[in-house]
Amino acid sequence: MEIWSYFRPFNFRGYECLVKVTLTFRKVSSSLYVNESLMDEQSMSYMEGTTTFIHSLKALDKSEAHVESGYFNWWNTGIAVIEDGQMVYESHPGEDVRYGEKLVKKIYGENSDIKNQKDKWRENKYSVYADLGLGALFFTVGKITGDLVFATMVGVVAGLSLILLQRFVKVDLLGGFAVFGTIMLLISGIFSLILQDEYWVQMKGTLLGLMISLVFFLDGMFRQGTYFGARFERYIPGGALHQNRLAIGMSFTGVFGALSNYFVAENFSDDFWLTYTTFLDFPIFIVLFLLVLRWSRKKS
Repeated sequence: MEIWSYFRPFNFRGYECLVKVTLTFRKVSSSLYVNESLMDEQSMSYMEGTTTFIHSLKALDKSEAHVESGYFNWWNTGIAVIEDGQMVYESHPGEDVRYGEKLVKKIYGENSDIKNQKDKWRENKYSVYADLGLGALFFTVGKITGDLVFATMVGVVAGLSLILLQRFVKVDLLGGFAVFGTIMLLISGIFSLILQDEYWVQMKGTLLGLMISLVFFLDGMFRQGTYFGARFERYIPGGALHQNRLAIGMSFTGVFGALSNYFVAENFSDDFWLTYTTFLDFPIFIVLFLLVLRWSRKKS
């Protein structure tokens, strides 16, 4: 199923050419069309990172030229036609279509193991699905009932059910933080039972976020990240990381998230807060996480 497509037309020696970059839920593809006929198509799974696709134009008048297709920023793609080492066309002049490929190498390291990355995803995908499912359940119940306290308790019951289910299935549903996650889940449930007020349901994210951030910070500062940093590193592809930096970086990320939750809860409606916590804060977290990852990466 296609999510989005980019179209980059260009002319080369009288030929009408087009590069189409297609995004699906599983992969990104780059296709070269000449006079509306498909000449070349390449694709890569998201689990393999990102790359700059190179389409040869040799079939056109035996040319040694090629067209490079790739991301020149976080959200847009471009093409560059190169012949005899010289740039003859750019869809976005001055932009580097190899930006995406270079960014992935900076984040994951120059020598990141693609097979290892796929293996880690295969091992941990069910715990990711479980986390997403719990978030979707909380959002759905909150939207339908309009009762955030009830939605929280449903989420607690579902989370505890996952812990029970883990005893009977072989796939990993809880990731590397099962014990810690269980404790925080119970604290969350107790918090919601004692303070059955929608305002405190919203503040729970701030208070628990600050509590978790403190634990990560102490682990990074005084234990060199040997507990939480080491567990995070287990699921991150690429080269080795400074575990203490990883733990401290995640601590500051948690503080930012906690304070952001407080700001939204204090200044916006309950409905917007629910949308923010379900959909909007996750992309922000991903950006901050990538910055922490870059800071934590050991230089080769």
